Amino acid sequence: MKNYFYVITIQYLGYRFHGWQKQPNVKTLHLMVDRTLNYILEGAYFKSLSSGRTDAMVSAEHAAFELFLKAPIADHDAFLELFNYNLPQDIRALSLREVDETFNIINHSKVKEYQYLFTCGQKCHPFCAPIMTTILDPLDIAIMKEGATLFEGENYLKSYCYKPTDNGIYTRHILTCELIENTEYTANYFPETSYILRVRGKGFMRNQIRLMMGTLIDLGKGKLSLQDIKDSLKPNSTVKMHYIAPASGLILKRIDFE
Repeated sequence: MKNYFYVITIQYLGYRFHGWQKQPNVKTLHLMVDRTLNYILEGAYFKSLSSGRTDAMVSAEHAAFELFLKAPIADHDAFLELFNYNLPQDIRALSLREVDETFNIINHSKVKEYQYLFTCGQKCHPFCAPIMTTILDPLDIAIMKEGATLFEGENYLKSYCYKPTDNGIYTRHILTCELIENTEYTANYFPETSYILRVRGKGFMRNQIRLMMGTLIDLGKGKLSLQDIKDSLKPNSTVKMHYIAPASGLILKRIDFE
């Protein structure tokens, strides 16, 4: 029997979910997506496979998963409309396209962009909490911007992996790492000034972006220096970075398949 393969792009607010991956007795994004697919496909065979996992409370503007079917989708627009009608309001399907059997959403070469949204120095409206981290202490944004550029290029990033092992591959290439003022996300209850850490690369380790953000926050507080970050990026560095920034400020901005 012929198989049919589709890539569906989605966006979601991760605040009330325990991440993407299915887990016993908790509500996850994959669980809700599969429940919805099972309902609209009326019990027909399907399998869904994500391009990667996001942690609990992490959101996405542009994530993707591959859908495997035994029968073709005759009308893509109608399928998307039905899918969205039945998904929870904090998950939305954006697009659907057919791919061939050689496509593998996990192994296919891709570039991911993550953004970390934060503000500092004030208590914010509670509505900010789902997508923005508030650091109550004042931060030296100028030195944080300088520190962010140190991550660009090829570096040894074992210090920025949660619970690393001795046989991991820690020399990684980061295409872009910059700290910029936020102009992308706006709301009338947002603080007047907020910031985004923007990171692009082909692959990221567990909690890597949040450890990088935590390190920059400690740099902005004066707990770390630029030299501390430089030392942590040297080959075979044994420096340990401990502050993992809160998950709710992290957003998977987009995935580009090459």
